[in-house]
Amino acid sequence: MEILKVEHLCKTYGKGENQVKALNDVSFSVDKGEFVAIIGPSGSGKSTLLHILGGVDKPTSGTVYMDGSDVYAQNDEQLAIFRRRQVGLIYQFYNLIPVLNVIENITLPVLMDGQKVNAERLHELITTLNLTGRENHLPNQLSGGQQQRVSIGRALMNAPAVVLADEPTGNLDSKNSQEIVELLKVSNQKYNQTLIIITHDENIALQADRILAIEDGRILRDEVIRR
Repeated sequence: MEILKVEHLCKTYGKGENQVKALNDVSFSVDKGEFVAIIGPSGSGKSTLLHILGGVDKPTSGTVYMDGSDVYAQNDEQLAIFRRRQVGLIYQFYNLIPVLNVIENITLPVLMDGQKVNAERLHELITTLNLTGRENHLPNQLSGGQQQRVSIGRALMNAPAVVLADEPTGNLDSKNSQEIVELLKVSNQKYNQTLIIITHDENIALQADRILAIEDGRILRDEVIRR
């Protein structure tokens, strides 16, 4: 069952001689529960694509459908709700709020949405992410790997349909990197969440169901690894 569909996506920055095409007529679809890795050199358009899929950056032209709905046909308020409820974003640099503890950082999207925190889900995430005993720690009291676990918890707290991760292991050593990937795979399999990861790590890419290779804003290869 298709959860994400991208049609003729283009993103252009600048004007005239300074114009840069970050994305150039990109089209593909992703099934519910699929694990997709997006690879490509720096400046190829990977992060731009991910941000457009997540409702963070608007395309110059083209369409993004999430669960059958046109994402960019929504107004700004609807788009903000879409980002909070439908998408979980994980960044390379964690983007945690330094004055909030682990619990507060993880539950922030729920509270911003005016919703009640699901205590059972929070406990399950804390346990799964191996953050038990760290609940009241601030980000600067955590290791890089632990901070990334918190950012994953924040992304998963609202049980989003799609999890988007932009180089989530870029700041971590190989042991922590594999642990983070295993945690994302657990959420992918346990909750049937669609997982899209940008990575430079070939070992991570090969663990996906499918690899999209991007260069100069175009998809060069769309390869199914496993079904």
